[in-house]
Amino acid sequence: MNVRVIADCAKGASVALAKATTEQKNRALLAIADALEAHADVILAANRRDLEAAESGGMTPAFIDRLKLEGRLHRIADDVRAVAALPDPVGQTFGERTLANGLRVSKRRTPLGVLGIIYESRPNVTVDCAALALKSGNAAILRGGKETFYSNTALVAVLRDAIGASGLPADAIQYIDSIDREHVKEMLRLHDFIDMIIPRGGAALHQFCREHSTIPVMIGGIGVCHIYVDESADLDQALAIIRNAKVQRPSVCNSVDTVLVHQAVCAAFLPRLVAHLRKDGVTFRAAPRALAAVPLADDVLPAGENDFDTEWMALILG
Repeated sequence: MNVRVIADCAKGASVALAKATTEQKNRALLAIADALEAHADVILAANRRDLEAAESGGMTPAFIDRLKLEGRLHRIADDVRAVAALPDPVGQTFGERTLANGLRVSKRRTPLGVLGIIYESRPNVTVDCAALALKSGNAAILRGGKETFYSNTALVAVLRDAIGASGLPADAIQYIDSIDREHVKEMLRLHDFIDMIIPRGGAALHQFCREHSTIPVMIGGIGVCHIYVDESADLDQALAIIRNAKVQRPSVCNSVDTVLVHQAVCAAFLPRLVAHLRKDGVTFRAAPRALAAVPLADDVLPAGENDFDTEWMALILG
């Protein structure tokens, strides 16, 4: 694999993509959505290979859930259609003001060029990133986790074919189909071709990119989501919100990890919360002041030193 050649192809495609009309970009996005559904059998067969490897490798149920595309591909396609329906950000003017000398100045949104996006083991992110890059007029070089190798390879083939068939350059979406981390290091140094690095993953991935990149790096959040219950809150509604945020799909990065409760309602609310979520199999890690309201049990344990810095991705709540 020659990462420089991939980057050069993406750079060339980014020029054409930056000049693409809203209609052209939306046509490509709708073609991608249709192609994902039309080629579902191929994509899901590849995804099953990744799932079998994950199961035989002893991966956690939460990890395997994040990897699974079965029953989700139509929703992923609909998400692409939703991106197509969004206003085109390219060319939007904002922040306009008039200086003291009468000169009017403003900012205008333009494509960055080539995005290098490094992410972990969620194959839906491959489609998300490609769709958002395309809508914003940017080419993208994608590199997913080794656990999603077969899924991502199948997805990118479908994406590229759909983009090319729609009239835009297929090279706008590139994929580093190697699990060798040296290729990632090489990618992080290709500042002549790549304009922004976007790592999507945990703190270790963010740190790796900051240490090795000669390209600007845009860092996002790393999970550990909180819900705060104030003394003025409707406690019945709070129970429903917390249950939805924890139980609906605990393996995703925006499921709640920690609940903070105002001391004025702590004694009244925490026992209700434990009783409410216990039925769903949730276990708890409680701070000392919380243990004053909720007694220790098999599913209620004292919080450890790092528990409130942990992204659980499981039926565990701090």
